[in-house]
Amino acid sequence: MNCNEECHVCENKRDEVRENMMMQIRELNFAIIELGLYLDTQPEDQRALCLHREYTKRLRDLKDKYQKMYGPLTIYYPCNKWRWLEEPWPWERGNY
Repeated sequence: MNCNEECHVCENKRDEVRENMMMQIRELNFAIIELGLYLDTQPEDQRALCLHREYTKRLRDLKDKYQKMYGPLTIYYPCNKWRWLEEPWPWERGNY
């Protein structure tokens, strides 16, 4: 395998990891919203409260990890440097 092939493999792996992390972020967001709606009507459900806390912590940790690796998810999550214009836009990656 030559360098160009290896670089392409590494780039594909990086894209796969990034997309996997984004999928996990979307899944946790969905679960947190649904649990919140459920807890609106069942505020004493300790299992749901525990899951909500667990998912919220996991989401916070995952977002922190993602942003350290790939840059801010939104303008509300500042990083050490402004990276908005360094990354391809979603339509440039084909991930929209």
